[in-house]
Amino acid sequence: MSVFASPRFLPRVMWADAASCAATGALQVGLTDALARLTGLPAPLLMGTGAFLLAYAAAAAWMATRSSPPRTLIGLVVVGNFGWAMACVALLASGMFAVSAIGVAWVLAQALCVVVLAELQWTGLRRTRGHAGMAVA
Repeated sequence: MSVFASPRFLPRVMWADAASCAATGALQVGLTDALARLTGLPAPLLMGTGAFLLAYAAAAAWMATRSSPPRTLIGLVVVGNFGWAMACVALLASGMFAVSAIGVAWVLAQALCVVVLAELQWTGLRRTRGHAGMAVA
């Protein structure tokens, strides 16, 4: 059995998603003004997305704790993660804000992280399709 087909794979990826979002969200909420100065991103954007990430982290952690991962919800997470990555790139491409080099790195790191997570989640969903114990939510 490949690591991707393991019944523990999706919960582990969801835990990684929850942890990365909790860490990023906590930084953006707890250090909003400092990050705004450092990155050139507006404080309200950092605060709003940080609060969203904290709420999302709780939802991802809930999904990770289910005995049968909620496949439909995880499918929506995949779409959302790819959407977040596209929004990150669009934000930088728009030129709306005078984003510093550190800000570009901050935004691109988020985009890269969510693309990797989305790909792992999608792979896990495909490889565990029809696997015993993996119920459809």
